[in-house]
Amino acid sequence: MKTLQFREAIAEAMSEEMRKDESIYLMGEEVAEYNGAYKASKGMLDEFGPDRVIDTPISELGFSGIGVGSAMIGNRPIIEFMTFNFALVGIDQIINNAAKIRQMSGGQFNCPIVFRGPTASAGQLAATHSQAFESWYANCPGLKVVVPSNPKDAKGLLKAAIRDDDPVIFMESEQMYGDKGEVPEDEYTIPLGVAEIKREGKDVTIVSFGKIIKEAYTAAEELAKEGIECEIIDLRTVKPMDSEAILNSVKKTNRLVILEEAWPFGNVATEITYQVQSKAFDYLDAPIVKINTADTPAPYSPVLLENWLPNHEDVVNAVKKVMYK
Repeated sequence: MKTLQFREAIAEAMSEEMRKDESIYLMGEEVAEYNGAYKASKGMLDEFGPDRVIDTPISELGFSGIGVGSAMIGNRPIIEFMTFNFALVGIDQIINNAAKIRQMSGGQFNCPIVFRGPTASAGQLAATHSQAFESWYANCPGLKVVVPSNPKDAKGLLKAAIRDDDPVIFMESEQMYGDKGEVPEDEYTIPLGVAEIKREGKDVTIVSFGKIIKEAYTAAEELAKEGIECEIIDLRTVKPMDSEAILNSVKKTNRLVILEEAWPFGNVATEITYQVQSKAFDYLDAPIVKINTADTPAPYSPVLLENWLPNHEDVVNAVKKVMYK
């Protein structure tokens, strides 16, 4: 094992795959000369050159479309958005072209493309730069949605995403790029659509993904001091969702709390709630509790932002609620 920052794990995944396959290239704003806005492509221009690590103008609609078109004729592009907030400018290319072209062409065209970049809030970046669109993209048939929470998962999942023959939305976090973690020295991938139990427990299941899962870890440590053992499941892939892992855990613990950094209406937690109540209702000893952001655009004020975001205290309170404590 070796220790890597999250950004280094991302760069390693892309570089390793690009060494094997010349049809893979990276394109986006500041990915080349600047080594990436968050240094997640550091050194790649020097190794692969400007034909495969391509700086673009500030035109997400344009370079997303170029990526989709090139994927249709045999390339495997990685399109980086400086944040997924900016992907809204190119969302027509993602939803109406990348996600649908296999079906609309009767299988004549594949679209093996990865759209990657940071998601959700990253400090005081205000309303238009602090949005989580995982559920938006997961709602669209034809797209796979991946949200890793640590360097090891990020590398293994990104390599799998690059090899996938369908379009993959790969969402990171600006606040995690400096996170360090152990990553295997040997070649490995992590299959898409497989969740992982990050902490074993018998009293309550907590499901989360992405950077907000850290609040679940903190809450679990506090609750352990009171004798409450939390089982934490990291979804890793939002679509396809590993419902079986969640159901098996709920059948063991009989209680479920879902932690998601997203607006509360019609999100990933809502779908998990439906899956569990429809397939494991008789195992539940308490109503499911889901924890989300406030139902407002993200505030700029640090005081308001702190209250807007879910935190470990919210998780502790939710667990005690389903435990009737």
